Amino acid sequence: MVDRGELREPVRRILLVEDDAGDAFLVGELLAEVDQELALTVAETLPSALAQLEGADCVLLDLNLPGVAGLDGLRALLGVDPLAAVCVLTGLDDEHLGTDAVAAGAQDYLVKGKVDGQLLIRAIRYAVERRRAETSVLRLREEELVAAEAGRLERGLLPSPLLDGSSVRPWSFYRSGRTRAVLGGDFYDAVRDPTGTVHAIIGDVSGHGPDEAALGALLRVSWRALVMAGVAEERLLPELQRLLVTERHDPRLFTTACTLAIEGSTATVRLAGHPPPVALWSTPSLLSPPVRLPLGVLDDVEWPALPVALPPDWALLLYTDGLIEARDPASDEFLWTDGLLDLLIQERATPAAKLPARLVERAEGFNGGPLLDDVAILLLEGA
Repeated sequence: MVDRGELREPVRRILLVEDDAGDAFLVGELLAEVDQELALTVAETLPSALAQLEGADCVLLDLNLPGVAGLDGLRALLGVDPLAAVCVLTGLDDEHLGTDAVAAGAQDYLVKGKVDGQLLIRAIRYAVERRRAETSVLRLREEELVAAEAGRLERGLLPSPLLDGSSVRPWSFYRSGRTRAVLGGDFYDAVRDPTGTVHAIIGDVSGHGPDEAALGALLRVSWRALVMAGVAEERLLPELQRLLVTERHDPRLFTTACTLAIEGSTATVRLAGHPPPVALWSTPSLLSPPVRLPLGVLDDVEWPALPVALPPDWALLLYTDGLIEARDPASDEFLWTDGLLDLLIQERATPAAKLPARLVERAEGFNGGPLLDDVAILLLEGA
């Protein structure tokens, strides 16, 4: 069994900030008695210490440096490196400064004349370990905050479809790219408007990161608001483009999108630079309206509609390009839409509720491992 102490990175580099040559010599002798492998660097002035701070495991700081009042030296060191492990050295007459220094961010204080080698090295090691523990807690807290923010963004990108009162059943899937720890800008939604028409959208903001994810969430929420407000179907993509151009932080960002409007037994399909949806009746086939530029590329773009007659047992599959960009490592060929259609033929017996996850599983098998890009899938099925 490995002892926990063996896994810790040893303390090797000590920076002593001390203007008194005699005191500096004494500290060096005390450290050498206990651990001759320690590397001690002496800085006689605060500017010299600041210049040598990087790389030091622990700093021993004399609080009585010339020209430095009270705790100003400590504040200066921590201002350069807030995570520095600092032990302060005080004289017999100003021990109270030591407690003030600990309150100001030092890890410990030592009184000159009351320190031997064992006490000094113990104080140094404890200071370093405490600082490492504090740093770990800080990093954990930062990771928790990032995870919480990612959760909020995910809820914005991946809502619960609002289809009460309709005969359409939605099945969805989302997975972020395994090479990143952040969400991308893939989003989807499905809503029944006040007239009973079912609208659906799936989209992908170019780029990856929290800004793109936030923009995707904004577009998704805005699209839902437009639908619920009764905006005409042909105006939804132009309004989203106007919003995208206004809100994006980088003028190079664009968004691909596929929209559906299902009214009775007819679906209206529009594509803005997005992969075409798949009709899952009879033999799986692509629905291919004229493909126009993504949102945010050029002004005054029109996205023509493709009307599609829906059979009684219809189902439509919408997806983002992360699914079809799976690449066979042996042949270096992409899955693309042809491969997706082959998978759908092979999975015809898979229930609709399980099909989106199964398609991702099959794509990962084709890819030889986790997919590189985010994947969003929305499967709509007529009851």
